[in-house]
Amino acid sequence: MPEVPRRSPRTPTRLDHRHTLAASYVGYVTQAIVNNLGPLLFLIWHESFGVSFSALGAVVAINFGMQLLVDLVAPKAIDAVGYRTSMVVAHVAAALGLVGMGTLPFVLADPFAGLVVAMLVCALGGGLLEVLVSPVVEACPTVNKAFHMSLLHSFYCWGHIAVVVLSTVGFVVLGQAGWPVLCVAWAVVPALNAVLLWFVPYYRLVEDGRTMRYRDLFRHRAFWLLVGLMLAAGASEQAMSQWASAFAQAGLGLEKTAGDLLGPALFALTMGIARVVGGARATVHNIRTLMLASLVLCLAAYLLAAFSPWAWLGLVGVGLCGFSVGILWPGTFTIGSARFRRGGTALFALLALGGDAGCALGPAVVGASADRLGGIGPALGIGLVFPAMMIAGLIALGRGRRARSRGRARGD
Repeated sequence: MPEVPRRSPRTPTRLDHRHTLAASYVGYVTQAIVNNLGPLLFLIWHESFGVSFSALGAVVAINFGMQLLVDLVAPKAIDAVGYRTSMVVAHVAAALGLVGMGTLPFVLADPFAGLVVAMLVCALGGGLLEVLVSPVVEACPTVNKAFHMSLLHSFYCWGHIAVVVLSTVGFVVLGQAGWPVLCVAWAVVPALNAVLLWFVPYYRLVEDGRTMRYRDLFRHRAFWLLVGLMLAAGASEQAMSQWASAFAQAGLGLEKTAGDLLGPALFALTMGIARVVGGARATVHNIRTLMLASLVLCLAAYLLAAFSPWAWLGLVGVGLCGFSVGILWPGTFTIGSARFRRGGTALFALLALGGDAGCALGPAVVGASADRLGGIGPALGIGLVFPAMMIAGLIALGRGRRARSRGRARGD
């Protein structure tokens, strides 16, 4: 797929790849806003509009399902209009969706329909960002690609923390009834970043432009394993993250301010730390081992959150889960980029599709299980299946790599 040129005539000469990186980091902050503002409002929507927990889980599934669809069709659209226009459109859609989240439930006859429409628009922006930001950063002329990829994904965590902390401050100042104002206020972030993204330089991901097509990737067993890893990574992360606030409040009996700070904020903080610390130490050669160790910790974290008899130990489980999943998503991107060096934007788009499928699946499974099992806490025990799936996938990927190495040694 053709890449955008290294420098556009409209790019001011004083801007370089550092500005592209900075704008990309804010792009992941934008994605954090799109994905995590809604869950802070779940109980408010439940009490104000009578939306059931299953329907709230469906809202999450709609968000990530739309992102999944965008992941699938975006590469051709990006090919037509280029990275610059696509990045700007993604941010404008995110801003419009956030404004709609705070207005449409009051404008439409069915508040739930308003939430769904707003989430679809937000998801259009979020899906484009998922496809675009990682290859834009990967293409920048940096030395340690693995570190910058992990650092990029850490900004999703810092954005998540900012959403929780600043929204909590907003609830204290405005009261819970002021939540529509918060939605509109958060829309300012993607709106301003869209302006910067129009002027920063963009770089080629594959120098000669000869990237792999979908059908080229589909022929490789390793590619399908990577998609499965992304699905399990997304589900492992979001099954806990999306329900952390509601779990801290309804499951552990905390009031909203404490629930938000000790639920999703704790999760995001530990995940961000893992991505910075792990990214600084990760290489293509040790990333699989680091991910396996993290997944064992993830299993323990879900067990603590789901079955601990003490609230404080359940919160420890939430924090450990954030730390354990931190390296999974960027780590899979690192493995995929190293395995398919000509994968280009198509590779990143399809891996993001797998990740978003997991992001839709995990919270929806927990939400449906909560209604059946009578609580969010027990439902989190179902989330154990996702890190277990990822462990199996990494083991299979490692066996395939060793088999290829033995084949090359024999001259096959």
